[in-house]
Amino acid sequence: MLMRKSSLFLIYIILNILFLILLFTHASFEKKKDMQFLREKMEMVSKLQLADLCLFTEASYTRHLSQADLHTPFQDSPTSLEHFPSGSLVGPPRSLRKLNGKMD
Repeated sequence: MLMRKSSLFLIYIILNILFLILLFTHASFEKKKDMQFLREKMEMVSKLQLADLCLFTEASYTRHLSQADLHTPFQDSPTSLEHFPSGSLVGPPRSLRKLNGKMD
């Protein structure tokens, strides 16, 4: 017995909807299960006063943006080219943008 194409499409849509429902249900159960672990980690970070997340690994001035010196990217000279690709992803500090008259 052959099924019509519209019936196959309807079955396909219903299976996709069921899959999405199962996916979101599983995610909510996992989130509830992991909340205790995340609370412990957040408590440890605040208790030990840990530094910011390390975003880039290559240049010292892009590792921890909160701890970078303003002159570090220009250690060779103010007109030197950027050595590391991550320096092009990180914008100038907010204080320098205010000096140039450009605000976010």
